[in-house]
Amino acid sequence: MLVRSLASLCLLAAVAFAVPAQEKRVHHHADLSDHAHDDAHGFQYDHEAFLGKEEAKTFDQLTPEESKDRLAKIVDRIDTDKDGFINHAELHYWIKHRQRSYIAENVNRHWKDYDKNEDDKIAWEEYKNTTYGYYLGEEFDDIEDKATYKSMLTRDERRFKMADRDGDGIATREEFTAFLHPEEFDYMKDLVVQETVEDIDKNGDGKINLDEYIGDMYTPEEGESEPEWVQTEKKHFNEFRDANKDGYLDSSEVAHWILPGEVDHADNEAKHLIHETDTNKDEKITKKEVLANWNMFVGSQATNYGEDLTKRHDEL
Repeated sequence: MLVRSLASLCLLAAVAFAVPAQEKRVHHHADLSDHAHDDAHGFQYDHEAFLGKEEAKTFDQLTPEESKDRLAKIVDRIDTDKDGFINHAELHYWIKHRQRSYIAENVNRHWKDYDKNEDDKIAWEEYKNTTYGYYLGEEFDDIEDKATYKSMLTRDERRFKMADRDGDGIATREEFTAFLHPEEFDYMKDLVVQETVEDIDKNGDGKINLDEYIGDMYTPEEGESEPEWVQTEKKHFNEFRDANKDGYLDSSEVAHWILPGEVDHADNEAKHLIHETDTNKDEKITKKEVLANWNMFVGSQATNYGEDLTKRHDEL
C-alpha cells in the first residue's frame, strides 16, 4: 500500500509538471492589468500587461547601467537596415519575433518530455502515457478527484486530435505547438472558444451569465467590499460583451471577446512605444530616445518579457 501511495504521489507530481495549468486553460482577459493605463503615473499597466505581475519584477535584477547597456545592444538588432533609426515596421517585426520565440522556446522545453522514442514526433499514445500512464489501467480510482482527471484526459485527446491536422495520431512540432498554444492558430479557434465556455460555464447550460463571468475573475473575501474594477467588468458585460442583450454570452460573443481578430497587440505596442519616445515626432526613434525611456522598454514585449536583458547579446 505504501508503494502504491508513493507511486500516486509521483504521478500527481508528474502531471503537474507535464501539464502546466496556464496551458490547459486557454482564456485571455480583456484587461491586462488592474492598473490604469496612465503613463503619467508610471508604467505599471505596460509592465503587467506584457510581463505578468511576477515577471514584471525581472527588471529589478539589473542595475540601471546594466539595463541600459544591454538594451542598447537590443536596439542595434532591431535596427535591421542599420540607418540609425527604428521605424514602426522594424519594432513591430521585433515584437512579433519575440512573441514567436517565446512560444517556440516553450514548446522546446516540453518536447523532450513527450518524444520518448526520439523520432522528432509525438504520438498521442506517447503524450497520454507520459501524462496519465500510471492510472490508465486503474481508471483513476486512486485519485481523490478522478472525475477531474478523466475530464482532463478527454479534453487533452480532443485538443490533440484537433491539432493533428492530417489525423494520423502523431503530432509534428507545428501540430504540437497548436496543441499547447491553440490561440495562435486559426484552425484551433473554435476549440479555444469551446474550452473557454466550458471553463466558465458552471451550471452547464452552454453559455456564460454575468455571475459566471465575474466569478471567473473575482471571488470576494468575507467582509470585503467589491473593487471598482469589478463594477467596470459588469458594465463591460452588459454593454459590450452581451451583444444581443439576452443576459448571456453565447459562443459567438465569447469568440468576439477572447479572439478579437482585428486587434494586433504587437502593432499597438509598437505604435505606443514610438509615440511615447519619439521626441522630434519624425515617427521613428533613435537609440538615444530609447535609452532615455529605458524603463518603458524594459517593461514591454520589445525585450521579450524582460528576459532579453538578462541574456548575453550573442544568445538573442
